[in-house]
Amino acid sequence: MVQSPAPSLMTAMAVFAAALLLLLHPSNAQLSANFYATTCPNVSSIVQTVIQQALQSDPRITASLLRLHFHDCFVDGCDGSLLLDNSANITSEKDAAPNANSTRGFDMVDSIKSAIESSCPGTVSCADILAIGAQASVVLSGGPSWTVLLGRRDCLTANQAGANTLTPSPFDPLANLTSKFSAVGLDTTDLVTLSGAHTFGRAQCRTSSPRLYNFTSNGGPDPTINSSYLTTLQQLCPQNGNGTVLANLDPSTPNTFDNYYANLQNNQGLLLSDQELFSTTDAATISIVNSFSGNQSVFFQNFAQSMINMGNISPLTGTNGEIRSNCRKVNGS
Repeated sequence: MVQSPAPSLMTAMAVFAAALLLLLHPSNAQLSANFYATTCPNVSSIVQTVIQQALQSDPRITASLLRLHFHDCFVDGCDGSLLLDNSANITSEKDAAPNANSTRGFDMVDSIKSAIESSCPGTVSCADILAIGAQASVVLSGGPSWTVLLGRRDCLTANQAGANTLTPSPFDPLANLTSKFSAVGLDTTDLVTLSGAHTFGRAQCRTSSPRLYNFTSNGGPDPTINSSYLTTLQQLCPQNGNGTVLANLDPSTPNTFDNYYANLQNNQGLLLSDQELFSTTDAATISIVNSFSGNQSVFFQNFAQSMINMGNISPLTGTNGEIRSNCRKVNGS
């Protein structure tokens, strides 16, 4: 008969197994919907009020804040690294190719942080402000709500190289997008669902112009673009024109969070990375696009869950990192 391991050995094995699980799932369980229940109970309403006021003069701000959370989480997790400015010790992610002259809303994050500091000084992290701001932005634009899990802390450094390589790009083919999402623990449904954030907001002409003129080897446009939509885009974004001109991601309702998947079915996706979800032959994403296009409630339910999934990417918790007093710089710098 094989003898059972000694109790001390079994205990050591159990401790090792628990530690391994913590490494694989570093801190999801440490995030909590009630994290600020006693220390800053009004944090969500503070964030929503500041954004609501900004919406009166800037209809783009909600899409911009959602994008900040997205771009932050894909680089070393949801840790507020994107918010750090250049300094003697920081090479800012703001200057990485996916972010430079493109990401916006940093002043709004400053305003939210200031309002929170007035009520709950030294309590709410900038990483959590991005998470709460993303949810409030979607709700204020007509989209679904979800329970935001909180308790993230802010990182002490930035990763510009990571921002250049890890952040999903509007030029990425589907294989690259799938790989980048998989690398942070998100699956194909998350990919299609989170791409649905392009139901509102705008993108610069430089992100779509390559599809309009120089996509094929003979210099022609992307053949998947709807012909009438192509004409509209070429008028807005002429060849060798101003690449910073803005085009609506959703041509019908650019300020409303609703459902943009019919655009992909009609070959009216502004970005290559979006249209690839439907136009890539035999792709697993096609059936998901069809499902969401036919049922907005299903899309909304999935979007809420995928935002929770994304918000759980490698957060700093406990004694890791810090609570920045200024979202743009590490404390004491």
